[in-house]
Amino acid sequence: MPRPHIVSPGLSTSLDGVQITPRTPRSTRLNHEDADSDYVVGGGSAEEVEMSLLAEDERRRADAGFAEYADHKAPLSSEDKRAMALLCILYLIQGVPIGLALGSIPFILREHLSYSQLGTFALSSYPYSLKLLWSPIVDAVYLPSVGRRKSWIIPMQIIIGSVMLWMSFTVQDLMDNAHEHVYSLTAIYTTLVLISATQDIAVDGWALTLLSEENLSYASTCQTIGLNTGYFASFTVFLALNSEAFSERWGIPVLSLSTYLRFWSIICFGVTIWLTFFQKERKEITKGEDTSVAGVYKTIWNIIKLKHVQSSLCMHLLAKIGWATHEAATSLKMVEKGLGKEDLAIAVLIDFPFQILGGYLAARWSRGGRPLRPWIWAFWPRLGFAFLGAIIVWRFPKPPISTTFFVFLVIQTLLGSFAGTIQFVGMSAFHTKISDPVIGGTYMTLLNTFTNLGGTWPKFFVLKAVDYFSVATCQVNEAGSSLTVKAVECVSEQGKVHCSDIGGTCITERDGYYITTGLCICMGIVALVAYVLPIARKLQALPLSKWRIYS
Repeated sequence: MPRPHIVSPGLSTSLDGVQITPRTPRSTRLNHEDADSDYVVGGGSAEEVEMSLLAEDERRRADAGFAEYADHKAPLSSEDKRAMALLCILYLIQGVPIGLALGSIPFILREHLSYSQLGTFALSSYPYSLKLLWSPIVDAVYLPSVGRRKSWIIPMQIIIGSVMLWMSFTVQDLMDNAHEHVYSLTAIYTTLVLISATQDIAVDGWALTLLSEENLSYASTCQTIGLNTGYFASFTVFLALNSEAFSERWGIPVLSLSTYLRFWSIICFGVTIWLTFFQKERKEITKGEDTSVAGVYKTIWNIIKLKHVQSSLCMHLLAKIGWATHEAATSLKMVEKGLGKEDLAIAVLIDFPFQILGGYLAARWSRGGRPLRPWIWAFWPRLGFAFLGAIIVWRFPKPPISTTFFVFLVIQTLLGSFAGTIQFVGMSAFHTKISDPVIGGTYMTLLNTFTNLGGTWPKFFVLKAVDYFSVATCQVNEAGSSLTVKAVECVSEQGKVHCSDIGGTCITERDGYYITTGLCICMGIVALVAYVLPIARKLQALPLSKWRIYS
């Protein structure tokens, strides 16, 4: 899916200098003297010197003991289970509008817009990848009487519900004439994603204090379950129930976009009422550090100045180039080739339980000393599925498609999204591990901004490139003669209708999708081998002290 992966399709904010009581211990923070003493002659750390003084067999036993401790899996307490349920619900709330903006709406708009216009609409997903810009405000400004996280979660969910309720009365008219209202639709969904991203900042920060330290890796599992559930409800379920063909096949009424938005606005209001009156938030005690907005922005800048954080930023910006075209355009191309939207929805619906299973397994796999193992492992399969997707589009049979081919599509979808889920959870677990809980929300937002931006920034350019490299003509037959006109409009369904209205037929002489896919895969392989994998292994091997800010 064009997930943002979602998907992914993927956290948020805590103040500098906050100590959480009583469960989550404050991470070790060194002063300048400690920082200096952490390094000794030759650049080794004090820990390395201490280990070097041990006998060889003692050192092996110490290493084995550390590995055993690192891989220790504490059981989930009832308090952690309740916290996980709460996190899943809150992530579900933000997953619903994101599933619309990044999932089903582009498929519906494909009938009216070109890929370039879809590229414009794709800008609506950018706030989710740029939330770091206002996360310090969410971190620093709150009402102590309400709670640091609830001060933002409650109003954001009220706004999400209100916007969806308002959209339920107006958005259908805009959708019916989408080619005239591209910018209006983009503005509306950008606003909805912006508010959802703000809610996500607070929820991600809360995740670091709701769960006990030994089970923090399950925060990414909750995010996977909640976001994917909301995303699939808005993408898979809605796309199927909105299809007339699906409705006729199963004898059920068509679900309109207005009704769907109205339903989720009510759910959003209900969850917000429950959160307001029945869910208490643990108080956080500050230790005198600067928790102002300016102070948190300064903290972000201090994090960015860390050498290894800069390497992580570059790694994330390059990591997802290889499958950028696949995630942005392959499913759209299949629908263009004749795959029914309801069939696509069924394929993704079958994939849903495997997403949940993949998130759980990846969370367990990510625990211990090498949390990036799943992320590194899944790179080559994802590049392979991007190449396979282009082959499928090229060899796509004329409708109706056979059961055998549909089963093949389902298997391809399952394996591809499973690899994506493994990468998402693995990287989230790594970010959770290296983030200092004292400034955990800010740290997590910064790191996850890098991750999200790596998948978001290519999308606009990829969709523009598909049209740029495409060559299409409108061939009109008149009085026994043939007139061929180069028509940019023929790259959209609306343009094909216009060509047909004048008695012509759109002919695609060159499909820019294949060129763009090839360029992305080649660039992805080069970036992966030359930079991404070596840097990932290096970052994973660093001690936690290298990721801390010394004050």
